Amino acid sequence: MNRVTWNGATKVAPYFLALLMAAAPCSAQDPDFLFGRPHGTLAIRTGQMRPRAGSDLFTFVEKQLTVDRKDFNAPTIGFDVDIAVAPFATVVAGLDFSRSKTASEYRDFVDNNRLPIQQTTELRETNLTGSIKFDLAPRGREVSQHAWVPSMVTPYVGVGVGAMHSSFIQDGDFVDFTDSSVFTHTYSSSSWSPSTHVFGGVDVKAWKRVYFNGEARYLWSNADLGLDFSGFKPMDLAGFRVTGGIRYMF
Repeated sequence: MNRVTWNGATKVAPYFLALLMAAAPCSAQDPDFLFGRPHGTLAIRTGQMRPRAGSDLFTFVEKQLTVDRKDFNAPTIGFDVDIAVAPFATVVAGLDFSRSKTASEYRDFVDNNRLPIQQTTELRETNLTGSIKFDLAPRGREVSQHAWVPSMVTPYVGVGVGAMHSSFIQDGDFVDFTDSSVFTHTYSSSSWSPSTHVFGGVDVKAWKRVYFNGEARYLWSNADLGLDFSGFKPMDLAGFRVTGGIRYMF
């Protein structure tokens, strides 16, 4: 019996030694701390923009064409650079893009062949932002003069301003209500306008310097319209954005 037990231990021992030798370098090469407090983060986010679409231009389009307010919901992608300025505060430079494009036709009119009068309506937005962000919990803690341990979860809130470039484009066939004729045309308006926003979110640690991010943001902006849409009030660009992404700490 002793010999059987001893031979089994002799065979198993090398496997334990191999595991210990493999684990030791991993622990030494991948410590669960950083050498000093990080300077900031880089982030990429994607999600959905849901515009309020509250101005008279949207009301007119929805009444005349088979376009609903939800058709202006659009995928969005954003990029952020955060720079720490205090233990609980960072300044953020951001860039966001979104674009919706909807095929439609007149609700109450058809052409001479009783075919639908069709067009597309497109809304593009590019927003350059600057924000101040406040952490609601520490992003990490110092355990020695050179070691800093990141937190697993960090919620935050913030506020900021920006410059919004928007384009509203309608292309296709339209009705001339003066003589009931149908014509082909492209209407467009592009402009820059100021914006403001508030936001809140959370970062969840995935691995050492990498975090998963979720964020909700509400934005306010109004854009003046060009000559193609004269007679309409400024276009309402306010809306709600929900995004998720990845943040890298440097």
